[in-house]
Amino acid sequence: MTPTLRVEPQPSGFGAAVIGVDISRPLPPEVLDAVKAAFAAHSVISFPDQPLDHPQLEAFTLQWGAFGWDPYVAPLADRPHILEVRRDADEKSAPFGGFWHSDWSFQKTPPAITILHSKVVPPVGGDTLYADGYRAWEALTPAFQAMITPLRALHSAGGPYGEKGFYATEKGRTGMTILPSADADKTWSHPLVRVHPVSGRTALFVNPIYTVGVEGMSVAESKALLDFLFRHSTSDEFVYRHVWSANMLTMWDNRCCQHNATGGYDGYARIMHRTTVAGEAPIAYTGAH
Repeated sequence: MTPTLRVEPQPSGFGAAVIGVDISRPLPPEVLDAVKAAFAAHSVISFPDQPLDHPQLEAFTLQWGAFGWDPYVAPLADRPHILEVRRDADEKSAPFGGFWHSDWSFQKTPPAITILHSKVVPPVGGDTLYADGYRAWEALTPAFQAMITPLRALHSAGGPYGEKGFYATEKGRTGMTILPSADADKTWSHPLVRVHPVSGRTALFVNPIYTVGVEGMSVAESKALLDFLFRHSTSDEFVYRHVWSANMLTMWDNRCCQHNATGGYDGYARIMHRTTVAGEAPIAYTGAH
């Protein structure tokens, strides 16, 4: 650990604050290694009091890997890799991302990491919930683990982003431009249980908004299994509630956790800037230790 860097974990170990570093400049190799170790250990890490402009946010992101591909939402006009997650004070639409999900899990190679930097934080509400896919997996019985280990789940963006999806039919969104598309209705299959390429730990990889079925199962069978896994994986015992402050950068690992943006701030603006780091095709867990 570097002399000034301090990691303050949540009681469960899921989620941590990282103090004593300046992320507005490139991190020295030994500091970056320590921060990456904290991220691997805690899955969600935040850096309070970090004012960043667009180039600094992009530069920090690229220290973790190449930019991910962010479809169906218009980026900033001059920054194709930055999305402005904005809800205006008088906006009537639901908060963007206000449902449990793992970012872009419908892609062939979903993003490994999402990075969100707060610009305007309302005085009430606006917390983000995170659910730990590692502990959700570990809490299942060995018999249930053995049953679901070989399964593959189907993922699709059609529910929110299809031409008849939620965002295509909603009213009152002013802060962001959503781009519904027929392409969103395509499906991609991923292992229902995956191995993290860095930590080597095993995690559930399903989420209620993008996981739409299980390969080889009927609609009824898929629904029964997935409904159980959705409830189980977002149980309170696996959830960390993150409270934002202005100029805070928070990053999370889409390979082992889900998140959910809460509301509760009607009448106040909330503005965040978001990037993603490209990931890899999920690695299936085979039951080997």
